Amino acid sequence: MSKIKVGILFGGRSKEREISFAGGRTVYDNLNKSIFEAIPLFVDSFGNFILLDWNFVYKGTIRDFYPPVEFIPATNTDFQYYAENLGALTVQQQDELISKIGKKIQAHELGSLIDFAFLALHGPYGEDGRIQGLLEYLHIPYSGSGILPSAIGIDKSVQKKLMVNAGFNSPKHFTIDRTDWISGNVKGVWEKAKSEIGFPMVIKPANQGSSIGISILSTEAELLFISTIEKALFLKWIDGTYWQSLSDAAKIDYIRTVSDIREGIGMPVKVNVSLSNNNVNEVVFYNQYELIDFLNAHCSNTHNVVLQALDGESTVIIEGFIEGKEFSCIVLEDTDSNNVAIALPPTEIRKGKELFDYRSKYLPGLSRKITPIEATDEQINAIRKECERLFSELCFDVYARIDGFLSTDGKVFLNDPNTTSGMMPSSFFFHQAAEIGLTPSQLLTYIIRTSLSKRIKNSKGAFIYETLLHKLDTFLDDEKNAINNKIPVAVILGGYSSERHISVESGRNIFEKLASSEKYSPIPVFLTGDNANHLMYQIPINALLKDNADDIKDKINNWKIHPVVKQIIAECKTITDKYGSPNNLIAPKQLSYADLAKEVKQVFIALHGRPGEDGAIQEKLEAVGLTYNGSGKESSSITIDKFRTNEILMKHGFLAAKHCLITNDDWKIIRKRLSNNFKTITCIP
Repeated sequence: MSKIKVGILFGGRSKEREISFAGGRTVYDNLNKSIFEAIPLFVDSFGNFILLDWNFVYKGTIRDFYPPVEFIPATNTDFQYYAENLGALTVQQQDELISKIGKKIQAHELGSLIDFAFLALHGPYGEDGRIQGLLEYLHIPYSGSGILPSAIGIDKSVQKKLMVNAGFNSPKHFTIDRTDWISGNVKGVWEKAKSEIGFPMVIKPANQGSSIGISILSTEAELLFISTIEKALFLKWIDGTYWQSLSDAAKIDYIRTVSDIREGIGMPVKVNVSLSNNNVNEVVFYNQYELIDFLNAHCSNTHNVVLQALDGESTVIIEGFIEGKEFSCIVLEDTDSNNVAIALPPTEIRKGKELFDYRSKYLPGLSRKITPIEATDEQINAIRKECERLFSELCFDVYARIDGFLSTDGKVFLNDPNTTSGMMPSSFFFHQAAEIGLTPSQLLTYIIRTSLSKRIKNSKGAFIYETLLHKLDTFLDDEKNAINNKIPVAVILGGYSSERHISVESGRNIFEKLASSEKYSPIPVFLTGDNANHLMYQIPINALLKDNADDIKDKINNWKIHPVVKQIIAECKTITDKYGSPNNLIAPKQLSYADLAKEVKQVFIALHGRPGEDGAIQEKLEAVGLTYNGSGKESSSITIDKFRTNEILMKHGFLAAKHCLITNDDWKIIRKRLSNNFKTITCIP
C-alpha cells in the first residue's frame, strides 16, 4: 500500500509562529516512516499554504529563510525581518517570495496533496477553530479538537466563565475590553484591581499562548499597572522626552525589543496622527526604520506616541496570583475505551523566577520538569481528576494540555486549557507520554489514529474517512509484525565530561529519528563512570526524556516507579498495547561492551568530548566486533588533541596558527613566576 500522506501545518500568522515551526519540525522528524509520508506545509505571515522544500525545515528560525535574503533591503543591518515587515505585499509579490522556498498550494488543492492534516499551528488562526473549519469544509481529517472546543480553547475569558459555572476553583478575576481601554471607558479600573484582586495580580491577554504578553504585578504602582495592561493589549506608549534622550544606537535597541513578537508588540504597528483639521489619520508602519524615522519626527518633549500592533489583543484578564506549585498536565482520550479521558502524570514546573515566561518555557536550563509533581498521591490524583473533568466539560477531543496550580492550602486551580500542546523535543507532551511508555513517534501515531476516529464520529460525510482508518489499522498490524526485522542499534549518549548535557540532546535526537525509521530499532544507552571504568545502562524512554544528563543519572541510581504513575500505566494499557513497545518501560539495565554486542548489530556514538571523540569507545567497540559511526580510534585519538592535530597539519603543509602546549605542571610554574612579578609568559618546551 502507498503510505498515508500527512501534511504538517506549521509556522502561521500568530506570535507563536516560531514555536509552531520548531514543533512542526519535531513532528516531521518523528512520524513513523513505515506508515506515513511527511509533507511539510508551511503557513506564512499572510496565511499562504506553502509546500516547503525539505531543506528549509531544518533552519533554526523562520527568519533564517523567509523572507528570502534577496528580498530584504540591503540597508537593513540592524533588524531581523519577518515577511510582513516588507509591507502590504500584493499577491504577486507574495508569490515571488514563496517561489524561493517551495510551491504555493491553494486551499482547494490540499485534498489532492494530503490524506490527513497534522496541526502544529499555535494561537490565532491555528488553535481557534478557523483552520479546523476550513479542513472540515474540504473533507480533510485533522489532528486534535474540532471547531467548537478549539474556539473555546483559545479564549481564556470564555474559559473562565465556563469553568466557574462548572464549579472549578478560580482566583478572583475580571476582564478589560481593548476598545473600552483605548477610548478611556474604564475609569476606576485601577481602584477595582486593588480592591477586588489585590497583590500580586496576574495580567494577561485572553487569546495568546506561550506566556506572551503576561505580567505579574506585585507592587502598588499605577503607572506599572497601566504599562502591563498595554503590554497584554500589545500597545506601546512611548514617552517623547525619553525617546529624544536616547542615542541612535539605543533607539535601535529599543525598537528591536518593541518589535520582537516574543517580548514586544511585534510589527506592523499603527499610529494615530492628528491632522491640522482636527481629524485623525491612521498610519501603518511595516518596518522598524520607518518607525524610527517617524518617532524622531513626532516624538518630542510635548508629544508622546502610542503604537498599536495590527494583530493586537481584544481582551485582557486580571486575576489573583495563586501561591503554590505550578504544573502542566497532558490529557489523552482513549477512543477504544468509550472515549474516556486519561490524565497523564502532571509535571511540576520549577523555574528560576516568578513567571514561567516564553524564555523559561523554551530555552534549556531556565526551568526544570519534575514528574510527577511533588505532592501526596491524593493531591496528584485530585489534579488528574480535575484535568479529566475539564477536558470533558469543554468538549475537547483526542488530547489537551492543561496548566494549573496546586495552592499552598491544597486546592487545585486550572487556568489554561490548551487544545494544542507545544511539540518541541523537550515539551510536556512527549515528556509525560514517556512516563506511560510511548516514544514521540508512537505518540504521534496515537494522535493521528485517535483524531481520525473522532472525525469519523463527529463529522458529516464521515464515510470518506473510514477507508483511511482501515488502511492505518492495517499498517499498525504490519508494523507490530515487522519490528523483529529491523536492525537493532544502540545509541550511546551522556558521558561524564562537561559536554554530557549536549550529548543527551544529540543522542535523544538520533534515537527519535531512528525510532521513526523503516530500517532501524534503536535502544538508548546512557554512559557514565570515568576514563578507567565506562558504566553503560540501557534506559527506558522516560529516563531518556529527562531534562539533562544529571537527571538521567539520578533516575538510574534511584530507579523506582511512582505509585500514581503505576496506576496511570495500567489505565493507559489499551493505548500502550496498541501503539507502544514492550521494552519502553524496562528498568535501567547495566551492560558491558560484551553484553552490548549481544543486544545490537550497530552502535551510534552520540557522545561529545571524552569519551566518544578520543578513540576510547571506538577501541572497545572494535574489540567486541561492533561497527559504529564516525572515525576510527586512531584518527579520533589525534583530533581530540588540538595541539597534536595542529602539529600534523603544519608538518603536511597546511596553514595553522602559531601555538604552544602548556601542561598543568607548566601552568603551576607559570603562576609562580607571575606571582613573582614576571610580566610575560614563555612557552616551556
